[in-house]
Amino acid sequence: MILAGKTYYDTPIGTIELVCSERGLTHLAFTEDPTIEINPAHDHLLACIEQLDSYFAGERTHFTLFLDMIGTEFQQKVWHQLMNIPLGSTVTYGHVATSIQSPESARAVGDACRRNKLWLLVPCHRVIGADGQLTGYAGGVSRKRWLLDHEWSMLYGKQTALF
Repeated sequence: MILAGKTYYDTPIGTIELVCSERGLTHLAFTEDPTIEINPAHDHLLACIEQLDSYFAGERTHFTLFLDMIGTEFQQKVWHQLMNIPLGSTVTYGHVATSIQSPESARAVGDACRRNKLWLLVPCHRVIGADGQLTGYAGGVSRKRWLLDHEWSMLYGKQTALF
């Protein structure tokens, strides 16, 4: 993979670094200390910023971006399945495992979620534990809770939080 572009984007839950190749976005990462502001001149970055603006404004319910997801065949299956989870919904790791015809692989699904470098665009925040509890998330459980509450409010109004 050859880096084609990189920039930073401020969200309500922290600053993220956006990186893309010529094929698509490769990763989003929370950063406490952006190095330098890089002009997001690449089309993939510009499209991502536009769609993130709409998402955080409560106007976008799904993303239509080019993604360059690098991972094993199993990880790719999991990540593609995550993109089928509707906004404002949650499923368990076991549910994802069953949906990819690998019902005994809930822990491997959790590992694939942990390795998901496009955590918001490939929504692993919508995956919860079998007991209904919020579990690990690359950005921390508080950010996972914020994203789920944000999506819930987009669908049902601000009066109720999902978790």
